[in-house]
Amino acid sequence: MLSSRALMMNGSNGNGLHLHNGNGNGFYLDEDFEDPETYDLKGGPGYEVDIFEMQGVAREIHARGYQTLWLDQRGTGLSTPICPDVLSSKSDVDICEYVKHFRADNIVRDCEMIRWILLGDRPNPTDRKWTIMGQSFGGFCSITYLSFYPFALKEVFLAGGLAPLIYNPDPAYRRLFPRIIKRNIIYYKKYPKDIRRVGAIGFYSLVFVDDLLPNGGNLTPRRFQQLGLDFGFSGGIDRVHQIVFRAANDLKLFGQLSYKLLQSIQNATALDGNPLYMLFQETLYCNGRASNWSAERLLEDYPEFDWDIIKLKPDSEPLFFLGEMVLRHMFDDYAGLRPFKGAAEILAQKTDWPPLFNLKQLMKNEVPVSAMTFLDDMYIDFDLSQDTTERINNVEQCITNQLFHNAIIHDPKTLMSNLFELSKRLVD
Repeated sequence: MLSSRALMMNGSNGNGLHLHNGNGNGFYLDEDFEDPETYDLKGGPGYEVDIFEMQGVAREIHARGYQTLWLDQRGTGLSTPICPDVLSSKSDVDICEYVKHFRADNIVRDCEMIRWILLGDRPNPTDRKWTIMGQSFGGFCSITYLSFYPFALKEVFLAGGLAPLIYNPDPAYRRLFPRIIKRNIIYYKKYPKDIRRVGAIGFYSLVFVDDLLPNGGNLTPRRFQQLGLDFGFSGGIDRVHQIVFRAANDLKLFGQLSYKLLQSIQNATALDGNPLYMLFQETLYCNGRASNWSAERLLEDYPEFDWDIIKLKPDSEPLFFLGEMVLRHMFDDYAGLRPFKGAAEILAQKTDWPPLFNLKQLMKNEVPVSAMTFLDDMYIDFDLSQDTTERINNVEQCITNQLFHNAIIHDPKTLMSNLFELSKRLVD
């Protein structure tokens, strides 16, 4: 008989048994898994679990006596994936009607069905509960779980997952844009010669736009700027510099970007295969309100990101890289997103989104919540996350500026040690 402690995760340690349930979730289950206590809600949205990336955190969790269940959220991985070939015969309206069921509220309903199948027949009510762990977007899902199914949970762990309790994306972007700017300033201070290099690449991509990337995507200045999504991860600034340096070298030697370099840009901004990420990046904040292309609207207030302005002085004015945001042109520039352009427009105007959290329930929450919060997080604003802690009862957090948003992969030992220490609720 295995230990009754188990941690359910979105992924696998590689020797699990794949199951599939009627709600469209694919997940791995340890072959001897009898009594799951815990489950992890992966970041994203719209990304399947990378088994190998999660080995480090799995090792830390298993060492503490937990078992793990790894879930691919509906529409990803071993679930039926959302991709153009699956929906090729559907109209924009049909696609919208279909994908609207893939938000956090339905992911949590799927989890509840899985929990009930695995634990629902336990004689002791306590044994029917499990613990969940939410990384990034998994935090959004965890808060939804706490709001509507608190009776199912023993404990909640969050890593960069104290999601803002807001009703549309605007407040989040207003806070995040200055954080993205700060990371750009750090980048150009570390690599000042990249001001001129990025300017030259911008002019090149402005001329060669259509179908330049290996998969048929467009290399526009803004597509290149999306490399900045990596700035919020450990080593991201250096990875972007490496691409910029090699691109500038290609232009100097050959007058064009090499196939290998174009492939590197394409892979570093690979959003084509996970369209749910782009379709739901803004709607994951929506509670009864439309997103209305929030990032695109608010971006107009920040000339640092505007190539049409920067190109007038490309040798002296740095073009800032973009962060985590959805812009209309991306559904043209990414080959794999083009079939979803019409549906994205409909989703951006949709107002009748059901609630994703219940403030009354969260204020009286009794489930212990242990959270690792990153002070300089470029994806979930620190100040908004602190507002969230004030509105959810029974939260303890460890705040650090030494780890980044991808700490669960980059430094799982430190992350999990802090979270498990918090969970002891020891008071000095």
